[in-house]
Amino acid sequence: MYGANHVPAAQRHPDERTDPHPIFQAFMDSPVGQAFSREKVRQKAIPAYMGLIKQADDQMGRLFAFLEETGRMEDTMIVITSDHGDYLGDHWLGEKDLFHEPSVKVPLIIYDPSPEADTTRGTTCDALVEAIDLAPTFLDIAAGRGAGDAARHILEGRSLLPWLHGEQPDAWRDFAVSEYNYAARPMAAKLGIAPKDARLFMITDQRWKFIHAIGFRPMLFDMHSDPEEYSDLGASQAPEHREIIALMQTRLRQWATRDAQRVTMSDADIAAMKGKSLRRGITLGLYEPSDADAELTEKYRGKIPQ
Repeated sequence: MYGANHVPAAQRHPDERTDPHPIFQAFMDSPVGQAFSREKVRQKAIPAYMGLIKQADDQMGRLFAFLEETGRMEDTMIVITSDHGDYLGDHWLGEKDLFHEPSVKVPLIIYDPSPEADTTRGTTCDALVEAIDLAPTFLDIAAGRGAGDAARHILEGRSLLPWLHGEQPDAWRDFAVSEYNYAARPMAAKLGIAPKDARLFMITDQRWKFIHAIGFRPMLFDMHSDPEEYSDLGASQAPEHREIIALMQTRLRQWATRDAQRVTMSDADIAAMKGKSLRRGITLGLYEPSDADAELTEKYRGKIPQ
């Protein structure tokens, strides 16, 4: 169905091979990177990739036709997305390992059947959205508007319903995050990186993309002046670039100290516990019997006569 004549030109530049970041170099030098740097490989693999996309599209068409026939299209939210992209030769790379747009920017197409979504139907949204936003969105759909926010103690993402319904959410995120552990890849051994340090963290806003690489200098791309991401500014000593790198490092620290490791009890549950004694289980840390509130031991010694 597809052939070499359907293969778009690779998004890459010879300058990317001139003094690249060591991690970028290691992935370009990998067997997959070298393979997809060959046009012959791209012309063979990409038409097959297109065919697989067509197959998925055809099967979704069958599903959507069934939903239409049974009337379920009127009460079914449909979300089409992906966990990652694929370089397919862009930036002299294959697979999905680093953070250029072909790899890290994924599709997110949402069909919301509710009348509230009519105002945005057929439009696009450029907000910084992360995959973790889908769970609170689904919770809002299933349990009612605001349910996703009520579960913030166990969900890091934020509901997308306001965007879908043409509303501007309060204090939406200023940056999005992606992270990658390459400890099991041969590139880590080649670079002499310990498994615990073979991690990359990406911070991006509407203009800049910053990659923190443990043990190496950062990477930095200006998505306005260099949307193809050919020029890595991570080694630049220009004041404006050092200022952006400092800002992104601050954002990384902010993200690293988020409420990701807290208990699964809600704030309301914790507040309700304050000042109340525990009436079940084993009481620990008491030395004298009199250290325990009388109500805690009443079950075992019986009620004290009045």
